[in-house]
Amino acid sequence: MTEKAFQDYYSEKFSHCYGCGRKNEHGHQIKSYWDGEESVAVYEPEPYHIAIPGFVYGGLIASLIDCHGTGTAAAATYREQGRAMDSEPALRFVTASLKVDFLAPTPLGVPLEIRATVSQITPKKVVVDEKVTANGKICATGQVIAVKMPDSMLAGKEPQSR
Repeated sequence: MTEKAFQDYYSEKFSHCYGCGRKNEHGHQIKSYWDGEESVAVYEPEPYHIAIPGFVYGGLIASLIDCHGTGTAAAATYREQGRAMDSEPALRFVTASLKVDFLAPTPLGVPLEIRATVSQITPKKVVVDEKVTANGKICATGQVIAVKMPDSMLAGKEPQSR
């Protein structure tokens, strides 16, 4: 694709995530884009993303749903506000809730497509519904409830102990 991925708009400070950070050389570095009203990411698991021979580890699938969901939450909020994704103040989201249902074994060795739709946007949260397919078959569904990144994370401060 020639357009920039949602994650390509993240500042250097917020580009280290294991799932979607372009600066994390050991991470997945997923890239999410709009396809009409849906967002889409394609990821090809490596042989070491194995659960048992021939099948993908479920934690990878959860990670893909997680990061595609938070990226979609940010992009959808920018879109709703009529703002460019590189406008300030930056909108960044973190996962408040992650639900994954594994519907079928996910084959290793083929690209996985993650598609998402936004079912709710409020001032504090975005709900993103997702499906993961391999060879055109739905292998997993998920839902991410993403919330705006807390000020303590935006500022790089350690959270307060309770």
